[in-house]
Amino acid sequence: MPVRQMMLALPLGLAALTLPAAAAEVVVFAAASMKTALDTVAAAYQADTGHTVTISYAGSAQLAKQILDGAPADIFVSASVEWMDEVEQGGAVVPGTRRDLLGNRLVLVAAGPAAPPVALDRDTDLPALLAGGKLAMALVDSVPAGQYGKAALTTLGLWDAAEPFVAQVDNVRAALALVATGEAPYGIVYATDAAAEPRVRVVGSFAADTHDPITYPVALLASAQDPADRAFLDALSAPPADAVFAAQGFAVLK
Repeated sequence: MPVRQMMLALPLGLAALTLPAAAAEVVVFAAASMKTALDTVAAAYQADTGHTVTISYAGSAQLAKQILDGAPADIFVSASVEWMDEVEQGGAVVPGTRRDLLGNRLVLVAAGPAAPPVALDRDTDLPALLAGGKLAMALVDSVPAGQYGKAALTTLGLWDAAEPFVAQVDNVRAALALVATGEAPYGIVYATDAAAEPRVRVVGSFAADTHDPITYPVALLASAQDPADRAFLDALSAPPADAVFAAQGFAVLK
């Protein structure tokens, strides 16, 4: 019997078992600081499953607004609890799928390996440190890295003196790039960003009590359509992904 006729003769359930599952696309909206680690996790998932993972990176605020405006994303990874709250309150999160995925730390970076360490406390003279240059930060009123940075400087009593020298950009990776290329002598970024860029050096770390905890919640979105979306969400909390995130400097939350 020809192969086609044999397949047609099989019971429907058995025929379905013999056919390969169709490849699906998983669309992820993720905070820009996730890029290095999440690209690695996504590549492994694609190799294992044959599905495609398409990731849009930007500031969490921008991504949250796009989701609430109807952008067709399947998963959201935010660098801010507050922006995930906005998305959830807007009805865009599948109930029961939200969880805290990762934590991070806030650091001061400088260009080049020779920059001396900086003690970040109430006695720090940021204008003198900058020497007429700019302090690169993500948008301080909407992007989590910028919000955490402003909060830390405010807690230390340094914000008023630093504000005239701050160069605000769309996301934390853009702030990192300003320092890496020498356009700004210093920048405030996450520790994981610094680990991803060999052209910068961490010269100071902000104490955890100077800002709110840096937490990355993740959730499946209401626009998700197929099992591959939930499978990738689960993969983000599996041991292989944990190892990738930890190697990049994230704190894995369980």
